[in-house]
Amino acid sequence: MIDFWLAAGLLLLVALSFLLIPVLRSRRAQLEEDRTALNVALYQERVAELQVQQQEGVLDAAQMDAGRAEAARELLADTEGVAAPRVTRLGKAAPLLAAILVPVLGLGLYLHFGASDKVELTREFAQAPQSMEEMTRRLERAVAAQPDSAEALYFLGRTYMTQDRPADAAKVFERTVNLAGRQPELLGQWAQAQYFADGKKWSDKVQALTDEALKADPKEVTSLGLLGIAAFEGQRYQEAIDYWNRLLEQLPPDDQSRIALQGGITRASEKLVASGGKVAQAPAAKPAALLKVRVDLAADLKAKVQPGDSVFIFARATSGPPAPLAAKRLTVADLPATVELGDGDAMMPQLKLSNFPEVQLVARISRAGQPTAGEWIGRSQPLASSTTAPQQLTIDSPDK
Repeated sequence: MIDFWLAAGLLLLVALSFLLIPVLRSRRAQLEEDRTALNVALYQERVAELQVQQQEGVLDAAQMDAGRAEAARELLADTEGVAAPRVTRLGKAAPLLAAILVPVLGLGLYLHFGASDKVELTREFAQAPQSMEEMTRRLERAVAAQPDSAEALYFLGRTYMTQDRPADAAKVFERTVNLAGRQPELLGQWAQAQYFADGKKWSDKVQALTDEALKADPKEVTSLGLLGIAAFEGQRYQEAIDYWNRLLEQLPPDDQSRIALQGGITRASEKLVASGGKVAQAPAAKPAALLKVRVDLAADLKAKVQPGDSVFIFARATSGPPAPLAAKRLTVADLPATVELGDGDAMMPQLKLSNFPEVQLVARISRAGQPTAGEWIGRSQPLASSTTAPQQLTIDSPDK
C-alpha cells in the first residue's frame, strides 16, 4: 500500500499546485505594483521640488520643462515591462483555504467511498498463499469487502468444506444461492454441506435441494454423489450403485475421483450380494459423440485477417445452455484445418455433446482473443450430435 499512498500524495501535490501557484503569482504582482506606486510618488515629489525652485527663481521655464521631462523619462524606465494588475474576486484567503480543505476533503471522501481494503486484497491475491488458513482468511476478507460477490462466496464455501467446516459452508452456499439464483450446481453444494452439517442425517431440506437440482439438471454431479452416499448409509445399496453409475458417466476419463467412485460401487455391490440381493445390470452407456469438421475462410476475408488472429471452433446445443459443449482454438494461419469435437472436449462434465440430441457448429475469428466476441463468424445448420459424416464450415460473415 505504500506505493499507492505515494502516488495519491503526488496527485495531491499536483492538485495543490493549481491552487497555490496563482497565490504566489499574485504576491509577485503585488510587489511589482508596490514598486510602481513608489516610483510614481518619487516622480510627483521631484516635480513638486522643481515647481518650488521655479517659484524661487532658481529655474526658468525652459529648465522647468527639461527637469519635468527628465523625471518622466526616469519614471517610464522604472515602470517599463510591468504587467497590468490582475483583477480577482477570490482574494488571498480563498485559495489558501481551498488548499487546506482539498486534501482533508479528499482523504475523507476516499475513506468513506474508497476501496483501500479491496486494493490490499488484490495485492494479496497476486501472491500465492502459504497455507490453507491464509487462503481462508483472504476469502473471508474478500467476502467482507464484497458481500454481493457470489463468486467469492462460492469459493469460500468450497474452502470451508475442505477444512471440514460444513455448517459454515452451508450458510455461505445459502447466501450464494440467494445472490446468484437457484442454479443446480449451487443447490447441490448447499445440499452436500447441509447433509454433513447435520451429522450425515438425511432431512427434508436436503431432499428438497437435491430434487430441485436434479430436476433442473439430471446430471448435476454433486447431487448424484450425495444421493449415492445417503443411499449407501441407509443400506439401499442398489440405489447407491445407480446414483454412482450415473455420476461415473459424467466424469472425464482421466478424472482421479473415478477410482474412489468405482471403489464405492464395488463395496455397495459386495454388501448387496452379502445381504442376499442381486446387482441389477446398468443400462448400456450412450455412445460418445464425435463431430469432424473442416473449417475454412471465405476468399474475400483472407485479405482482412492476420495470421495471428484467434479462431475458436465450438459446438453448442440448439436447445439448451448457451455455453459451448466442446471447443478448440486455432489461429488464422492454421486454416484450412480439420478438427474433431467430442465428449472428451467438454467444457464441463455435465455438458457433453452426447447429452444433447441437436447441436450447431460455430467458428469465430477474434483479433482480441475473446471466444465470445470477434470480427467474423461462420455457423452451420443444426445437426444431430450423433452425426458421423465430416462437416464443412466456412467463416464468411461479420460477427454481430
